Formats: sequence, structure tokens, C-alpha cells
Amino acid sequence: MPDASTTRLQAIEELCALGQPYELKFTQIMGKNQRIFVNAPNTLRDLYLETRSDLDYLVFEGERFTFDHVYHLASAFATAMVEHYGIKPGDRVAISMRDYPEWVIAFFATTSIGAIAVSLNAQWGVSDLSFGLKDCSPSLVLVDQERLDLISSIDKVPQDMSIIRIRSNANASMKSDAWNDVLAAHKDTEMPPSVIQADDDATIIYTSGTTGYPKGVVSTHRGIIHALLSWELDAEIRAYTGTYEHPAPGYQECFLLTVPLFHVSGSHVAMLASLRLQRKMVCMYKWDVEKAMALIEQERVTVLTAAPAITNDVIYADDSSKFDLSSLLVLGGGGAHRPPEQVQGIAGFKKTIAPGTGWGMTETNAIGAGILGKDYVHRPSSCGQCSAVLEMRVIDEAGNKLVSGEPGELQVKGTSMFRGYWERPESDKECFDGDWFRTGDKAIIDREGFVHIVDRIKDLIIRGGENIACSAIEAALNQHSLVKEACAYGLPDERLGEKVGATVSVLSPVATADLEEFLTGKLARFEMPSHIIQTQQPLPRGASGKIVKRLVKADAIKNLNQV
Repeated sequence: MPDASTTRLQAIEELCALGQPYELKFTQIMGKNQRIFVNAPNTLRDLYLETRSDLDYLVFEGERFTFDHVYHLASAFATAMVEHYGIKPGDRVAISMRDYPEWVIAFFATTSIGAIAVSLNAQWGVSDLSFGLKDCSPSLVLVDQERLDLISSIDKVPQDMSIIRIRSNANASMKSDAWNDVLAAHKDTEMPPSVIQADDDATIIYTSGTTGYPKGVVSTHRGIIHALLSWELDAEIRAYTGTYEHPAPGYQECFLLTVPLFHVSGSHVAMLASLRLQRKMVCMYKWDVEKAMALIEQERVTVLTAAPAITNDVIYADDSSKFDLSSLLVLGGGGAHRPPEQVQGIAGFKKTIAPGTGWGMTETNAIGAGILGKDYVHRPSSCGQCSAVLEMRVIDEAGNKLVSGEPGELQVKGTSMFRGYWERPESDKECFDGDWFRTGDKAIIDREGFVHIVDRIKDLIIRGGENIACSAIEAALNQHSLVKEACAYGLPDERLGEKVGATVSVLSPVATADLEEFLTGKLARFEMPSHIIQTQQPLPRGASGKIVKRLVKADAIKNLNQV
């Protein structure tokens, strides 16, 4: 029998052996030798079919949908897409809305007929939304009222693009069909037949790059499914090694969705990972800590994983809360670094709650490394150990692999990796070192295999789990006629992890309100700088002529601390 001395590698060897539920074997995938789960569903379509039941799956503001109900609605919409809109395998179907149940239904339907589900960031402004639509050229886009109104203001939308509006009124300047009408016309239809292969494209999810517009990350059915099964295997490994065993609560598990479904933390960690677990998912229109705690009590929520800003809200608000949070078993999440004192805060919050976090990217389908329970309490700076279907290494600037404990760029490869960027062959070449993906994160892997992210090589700000490209902020500021040069950076923030800061060299002083008004429409709401420092002096530059961002940032932090 296993005990606490059993290592992770020993557990993987036992749990993934021939004949075991999580049996692993090597196979050739697109010319690469990779590990696959022998018993994994072949496609997302198979996954949906295998997990139908009468248990609750989606809850949204009083509306309830079982797993089977969602499948039936997805079947009706899939039929509509094929018969009325002419959607074919490989066509793109874009989803741009808040976390409504229709988001899930549309995703299931799209990926069940071999089309590609495109997740568009619902926080984008007109510029990014216009780019995204032109970049992926969807045959069909599903929108709520806010996104319908935004699309109506775009000068040119892709030709032959149909629009379905959800929970919204018609827009006089933009032709669209009502979701309820579309479903009613195909009520009680079966899922249309479709031949899908494991390595067919399933999704495009846009992620912030360090330069230019967002890039569409393309993933296959196999890549996504192997991410899902990797999380299941990690839970088995923790129980096997005695590091953490998830309690059986005696009632249906429940995940409180507080993150957007257009991120892998929403679509993968919450929506898709809940299927095989038969876990209920409670969706919120927007984050509100009092409403969240009421839902935790009412729905007996067992898991809440989100950015530190959200989990901290729950901990701080509970001091004066009248709600029963005793059902919570796991509280944590990735997307941003969590200071050690916050890890201890979660661990001391309730004796029954385990803190957890992980490292993953859109390009890895959200998996990579994970850590939970006492492992995390003892190693609060770590994001965990590498997934069984991935490999990780740390290299120096010359491309040499570094030994344990030495910092360098984290690289990763394996079965859950994305196929490439949508129609960006030049980006594919830049981001891969052979088979290894360059993550842009600076990391240390210690002797026990725990990964510690220590810095970012890519020029990104992570605000509440949302990646923001500094170049996008700088490009917008530089468009102002009085701005000579701009430098954007992340400023420490206890709630969000980081907030956006910027320093601009100006010809003459500009009212902050005027700058903010100028940026409106050019940047998404979450990209707007919280602090803008102005100077009429040139920004510091190094020998290469580049702005020395670390000096600008250090000076900004110093100035803010003196205020």
C-alpha cells in the first residue's frame, strides 16, 4: 500500500501502468512522440455524450440546467448551425459574451460538429474586437447586448458573418437573429452526425502578446482532453502519496465560476473539468463578494478557484459574514502570484479548506504545474510539480539546460500543448525552440521538481489574472499629440496582484482626465492605467537606446509611496 513516503514518480508509475484507468503510453502525434491516456475520450463530442446525466450542471440566477438538458440544447443549436447557417467542419464560430449558460451550450454545439469555437475576450474594446473578428473570419458570432452594440460601431465586419444575439434586444444598425427563435425552430432535434478526429482543431482562444494585437491560440480535441485528465490524475497522485485527499462531501460537488469563460481558467478548469466529475457550476453575472458568499451557502459550493483578488475578498468579508461557508473545500487558483502571507491566510481561514494554485497558459490548455494543501503551505512560492503529460526545463540565454535551483527561462512541451497560433507562422517559429515552447516566464525548478516562477521575460502585466501587454498601453499613449514617449509597467497591488502604471514624457503637461478620455476606446477597461506619471524629461535609456523599464518602474513606485 502507498504511504506518505511514496514519491510522485512512483505514484505516476503505479497509477498509469498497463490496465489502470489512467494508463499512459507513447504514440506519434503530428510527428512527435508524446504520452497519451489510453482511456481518454477521443474528442470533446465524445466527452459530452459520455457525461450526460440528470444532475445539475449549470446554475445562473435562478435558472438550472442538468447535464442532459445542456446536451439537448446543444444538439438543437448544432442542428441550427448545420441546417440553417451552413456551418461546416473547420468553420469558426465566435462567442463574445458574459458567462451566460448560452456560452456553454454554444461551445458544446460548435465543437460537436467539427467547427472551431473561438473565445473572444468580452472585455475588449472596439479596436481589439474588430481585429479579432477580421483575424478569425467567423461564419457565425454569438453576442450579448454589449458586444452587439460594439460590433454595430465597427466600420467593416467580415462578409457573410451571421450574428445571433443572446439575452439582448435587436440593434437597428446590425442584422441579427434571436437565440430563442433559433433554438425553437430546431427543438428536440438530435445532435447532427459529424466525423471528428482527435487531432482536429477545436478552439481558438485569444491571448495578449507582448507586441501588436492578440494572437489566436489553436488547440485540438486531444490537447484539451489531455489537460482535463491530467488534473484528474494529479488528484489521484495526491491521494496516493498522502499529500492531499479531496474529501467526499456527501453531496454533489460545486464550482463557483467567478472568472470569464473566454479564459482557459473558466472554459477548461471550471466548465470542461466539471463534466467527468459531474460537478455543478454556478455562474455569476459579475463578481460581488456578498452575492458569492450567499451562493456558496445556497448551492453548497465546494471549490472556488480564482485570482488572488477574488479569494482575498471572500476571506476578508467572512469576518462579518452571516453566511455559512462550511461547504468550501478548496480555495485558490492561478493567474497571478499569491504572496506567502495570503497562502497562510487561506490555510488559516477554515480548517477544512485547502489552499491551491497552479501554473498554466492558454498555450498549454491551462495545465502545467499544480500544488494543493500542505505542499502549498510549505512551499508558498511554488506553483507545483509538472503534469504527467508534459515536460519542463529551464534554460539560460545561450539555450543550455540549467541544473536544479538555477533561474532561467521556463520551457515546456507535451500532449496538452496548443497546435500553433492562428495564421501566424512567424509567431510559431519565434515561440518554439525545437519542440519546446518558450513560455516567457523566468523560473527555478528545485531538486524535488517544484516549479517557482521568479520573473517574467515577456513584457506583460498580470492584473487580477488578466494578461496585459505593456506594448499595447504604450502604443495607445504614444498616439497622443503631446506624448513624446511612454513606458508601461505593473505596479504592486494587494488585491489584484498588479495594476497598470505608466510614465509618459510630454511636450507640455496634459490633464489626467484628458489622457484617460483619450485612451477610452483605444484600450479595454482592464488595460486602462491606474496611475499615469508625467515628466517633460526624456525617459532613461540604456546603451542600446531602449527605455530602461526597471528604472522607470522603480521611480514610479518610489513616487507613489511618498504620496
